[in-house]
Amino acid sequence: MTKTALVVGASGIVGRAMSKLLVDEGWIVWGLARRPTGQPGVWPVAADLQNAAQTAASLAEIRPDAVYIATWSRQANEAENIRVNAAMVRNLLAALQPGATPRHVALVTGLKHYLGPFEAYGKAVLPATPFRETQGRLDVENFYYAQEDELFAAAGRDGFSWSVHRPHTIIGEAVGNAMNMGTTLAVYASLCRQTGRAFYFPGSAVQYQCLTDMTSARQLARHLLWATVTQAAHNQAFNVVNGDIFRWQNMWQRIADWFGIEAALFDDGIKPLAVQMADDAEIWRQMAEPDKLAEPDITRLASPWHTDADLGRPIECVTDMSKSRRLGFCGYEATDDAFFDLFATLRADRLIP
Repeated sequence: MTKTALVVGASGIVGRAMSKLLVDEGWIVWGLARRPTGQPGVWPVAADLQNAAQTAASLAEIRPDAVYIATWSRQANEAENIRVNAAMVRNLLAALQPGATPRHVALVTGLKHYLGPFEAYGKAVLPATPFRETQGRLDVENFYYAQEDELFAAAGRDGFSWSVHRPHTIIGEAVGNAMNMGTTLAVYASLCRQTGRAFYFPGSAVQYQCLTDMTSARQLARHLLWATVTQAAHNQAFNVVNGDIFRWQNMWQRIADWFGIEAALFDDGIKPLAVQMADDAEIWRQMAEPDKLAEPDITRLASPWHTDADLGRPIECVTDMSKSRRLGFCGYEATDDAFFDLFATLRADRLIP
C-alpha cells in the first residue's frame, strides 16, 4: 500500500482515534464528515453520505488505499435506520469507483449484531455469552446487517477486501457524538459534585452485578489498522474489546473516586440518566461560565438515552476475542485506564470542570 486512507465519520469517537493513529503511523489521511473539524495532519472532506451526487463530487479526486466506515445516522425507527444507513454505505462505495477502488474497506458496527437494534434491544432470542463471531444473525430487522450487505455487494463488484469490526460500548472523545458513555458519565459526575446530588448507578441489577467489557477507541483503531495490513484478517468479521472484564459495581466506585465524590448505594431500582439529567441544561450553562468551559450546551456532550440503553440491559454482555488473538492481534487496554485517560483529556480540553 501507498498508505493513503479515507476515514468516514472522522469527527466521531472512532474516526478521531483512527485518524490520529493513521497520521502517527505516517499515512496520508482524508477525514470525511458532514461538518469536518480540524484535526492535525488530516485533510478535511465535507459530504453528506445521504446525498449520492454530493458524495461522488466530494470524493472525485480521492484515491484511498484503505477506507474506514465509522458513522451512522440515527432515525426514528429501525426501518428508517436500514433505509438511510444502507444508502450511506452504498453511496460512499459507489463514489469510490470506477478508478478509485480501495484495496481494503473496514466497517465498524457493534454488539447490536448480537443484541438486536434499540427498538428490539435484548428482546429477541439471544445467543449465550460470550458473544462469538460464529453466532449468526438474529431474526430481526437490523441496520448493521444492511450495512454489511452493502459492503459485501460492493466488494464482490469492485474486488476489494473487507473487514467488519464489532466493538462493545466505545470510550473516547468526540463533541456532538450521539453515543458517548464516557463523556456522559463525566458530565453526570461533574454535576453531582457541583450540586451535591447522589451519584447513582442508573442501570439494571444485571448490569451492575454481572461481568461485562468495553472498547477503547484507541484499541478499536489499532484493531482496524491490524485488519487492514494483515492478509489473514481480510474478508472476516471480528469482535473487538479491551481485553479485560469488570463489574459495574466496582467500576462505578472507581469513577466516583476519580471525581472525588461518593458512589450511592445501589438499591436494585433503575434510575435512568434521561430522568436524572432532564433539567440539567441550565445548571450546566451556569457551571460553564465561571469555569470557562468550552461547551456550555450539555446536549453536545451527554447522550443519556444511549447510556441508559447500555446500562439498563437485562442480560450479561461479555465478548470473545479468540478469533483475533489466533490471527495475531495482541492489543490490550484496561477499561479503567481508558475511562481515566478520557476524563483527564476532557478536563484538559475544558469540556468538564
